[in-house]
Amino acid sequence: MNLNGVVVALVLALLACAPRRSYSQQRLAVPMTLVRNAPALGAFCLDGSLPAYHLHRGFGTGANNWLLQFEGGGWCNDIASCAERAESRRGSTRLMTKLEIFSGILSNNASLNPDFYNWNRVKLRYCDGASFAGDATFDNGTSLLYFRGQKIWEAIILDLLPKGLGHAHKALLSGCSAGGLASFLHCDNFTNYLPENASVKCLSDAGFFLDERDISLNSSMRLFYKNLVSLQGVEKNLDRNCTNSLKLPYLCFFPQYALKYITTPFFILNSAYDVFQFHHILVPPSADLHGQWNHCKLNPAACDANQIETLQGFRRDMLLALRVFFTNSRRGGMYINSCFAHCQSESQDTWFGEDSPRIHNKTIAETVGDWYFSRSVRTKEIDCAYPCDSSCHNLIP
Repeated sequence: MNLNGVVVALVLALLACAPRRSYSQQRLAVPMTLVRNAPALGAFCLDGSLPAYHLHRGFGTGANNWLLQFEGGGWCNDIASCAERAESRRGSTRLMTKLEIFSGILSNNASLNPDFYNWNRVKLRYCDGASFAGDATFDNGTSLLYFRGQKIWEAIILDLLPKGLGHAHKALLSGCSAGGLASFLHCDNFTNYLPENASVKCLSDAGFFLDERDISLNSSMRLFYKNLVSLQGVEKNLDRNCTNSLKLPYLCFFPQYALKYITTPFFILNSAYDVFQFHHILVPPSADLHGQWNHCKLNPAACDANQIETLQGFRRDMLLALRVFFTNSRRGGMYINSCFAHCQSESQDTWFGEDSPRIHNKTIAETVGDWYFSRSVRTKEIDCAYPCDSSCHNLIP
């Protein structure tokens, strides 16, 4: 390829990666609040720093309504990876940005977030590496790591209750990625803190991580979660009904096993071709040593017929894992689209915009709102299989 061809290719690549529309003029920066009484509860980030959240107050008709959003950011499942995480923004509030941009489901603009814009909106910062679910400590005399995700969750809730959460009329517990998994783990517990007459529901965005074999037929994600649950003392904080029903209790960290025990109304937002799961569960680097999937990972259009069939098999497995919920849950909601993406509620482009992804001409925000406020009897949407959906924003890292 000559120089001009290279320049053209680079320009096209940059245009393909650019968002469809800029919402920079709507940026809402919300300051961090440290939980000062956290040490009394034994709640610390991995490095011993204080837990934190960002709160933007509601107003008008939303003044007594609350939306809590768990931050995502993967996990750590051994001492080496957790020690490394403790020295990053994923394990220490000292290293985090002190201002967070609220957009999508956290936006305060009615035209961009019509149902939740005037609610009290809170982002819970993620600094434990186990989806806010661990309760253990590692101390070998030279290294000290706090695995206190469960305590962090409790400390933040107790800090918010006197600020108005304790008198909530409506509440939605949500989260993205590892935060979406936290929504599954803490949904029913959340209701215990709120008034009996409050309308409480939960939402997981890109948190339905599958117990799936990779392309080498290894259960790499199952082993990863097993080590995580053991290291961080998670099992005692998993749903007792779930752990008592399985020979391998740690499997209750997977949403597909925990879901049927959740009694609070739940909404599942996920891509059938979730990019994180595609890259790290279905085709992790350990299963593709020769890089045969590299081009396919970067561009679905570059996938060959066998790779597409593997991806369609992953979609079928996800829908199979959701079949009972889809069929039997009268209060549940679902939006499973066919976009190559991971987390779609916090991005304005994918949450609610002029060209946001749609299923049956409904955006994610509209479907979630219809479900939460019972505006429609149809609250479960499943997209046709790739590549049929032309409304997708394929967000591939």
